Amino acid sequence: MIKRVNKIAIELPRPEHGDMNAAAAVQELMGGKFGEMSTLNNYMFQSFNFRDKKKFKPFYDLIASITAEEFGHVELVANAINLLSFGNTFPGDPDMTPLQNGKDARYSLHFTTTAQTAYPGDSMGRPWNGEYVTNSGNLVSDLLHNYLLEIGARTHKMRVYEMTDNPVARTMIGYLLVRGGTHIIAYAKAIEVATGVNVGKMLPIPSLDNNKFDYAKPFMEKGLYNVLYTWGEPEYRDISKIWKGKNPETGDELRVIDGMPEGAPVPDFEPLPEEFAPGIDRDDYERILKRLMENM
Repeated sequence: MIKRVNKIAIELPRPEHGDMNAAAAVQELMGGKFGEMSTLNNYMFQSFNFRDKKKFKPFYDLIASITAEEFGHVELVANAINLLSFGNTFPGDPDMTPLQNGKDARYSLHFTTTAQTAYPGDSMGRPWNGEYVTNSGNLVSDLLHNYLLEIGARTHKMRVYEMTDNPVARTMIGYLLVRGGTHIIAYAKAIEVATGVNVGKMLPIPSLDNNKFDYAKPFMEKGLYNVLYTWGEPEYRDISKIWKGKNPETGDELRVIDGMPEGAPVPDFEPLPEEFAPGIDRDDYERILKRLMENM
């Protein structure tokens, strides 16, 4: 089971105005082939279907730990898209065409389908596809796939970073560049333990150096490039048998944190009357509140 905590991984800035095209570009990092929905579901199904867990426990622990983190990454990307969608329309009578900006928007699904929030699809509106999941059942094959998946995900993040200068998008991507680079190293180490082959010598493909990304530097300074988490569960502490030694990029000692990321408050998004969301007016709210109080 996954225990849900009502926080997001990091605090995201609230913009003064929306950025429809940035929201569209960031969708690739949500539901694209190399998006966060793909990393989550790849590792989730591999952990669900893992065979001989007791004998190969450190590898199971590693995949399970990263699975839990990827859930938070999907949540973080969704909140970034939601913030980028702020203020792109205006409340008003339907005949005033309050959603007129959506007509010419590159990603009209944000206006017609999700009430200007994240969509489980890529930057062209294609829904996320379960065929993006690789769960062969062969441990080394799956670890190698995960290694390459994280490299592909990093490439996409760097490209989207260069597509927009919006602080919301760049803050989110800066964090994920740091954490995704960590996962590349983690899977490289796991492959080396399992096979004796140092696939890390193939790097950079692309470079794991985050210092050229200004929005990644604060997370590097916090040492987030060197840590994996047990999520407070003693069952996952055996990741320390794989995640140890020095970070090949920074030379810092790798650490296993017996806990979880600190996190930040989840943004609370205002109603959008022009989208009929949440579709409950003041009178409805008062009636709901009355019924809630009666049940206390």
